[in-house]
Amino acid sequence: MFNKSNFKEWFDRYKYAELAATSAALASSQFSRIFDGLTTAYLITFAEYFAFYGVIVFLAYKKLVATNKALDNNPPLKEVLLLLRNLILEFGYPAILDFFFIRPFCMYWMPVLTGNYVTGIILGKITADSVFYGLAIVNYEWIKRK
Repeated sequence: MFNKSNFKEWFDRYKYAELAATSAALASSQFSRIFDGLTTAYLITFAEYFAFYGVIVFLAYKKLVATNKALDNNPPLKEVLLLLRNLILEFGYPAILDFFFIRPFCMYWMPVLTGNYVTGIILGKITADSVFYGLAIVNYEWIKRK
């Protein structure tokens, strides 16, 4: 199941969304100057999600449109709904666990544990991403097999 081509496929699938999410996390971490740690952790999480899923949905829809354009037609509503269903299946429960528990926990505690805010945010992001992507990739592979 896990070979070099799988890792390349996963990397290509998530790289732009992850770049946007990381940029959003680092930018929104500046809210720590205004808000307390827990509020900032949730603001970082929200900013990451907005950036990540914005890119994921945009790229998936763009790919769907390109595929249908090659066939000289617009994507039918049924295909758009199937795309949305697959994205929900891929990211549904990993996103819920990540948004409400894992990411805020990591974004709050890693800066505390490391004693360095920037290092803690980066380490918290890597830790939360590891859990999130582990779950999302399992779902993605399951969807591909169906």
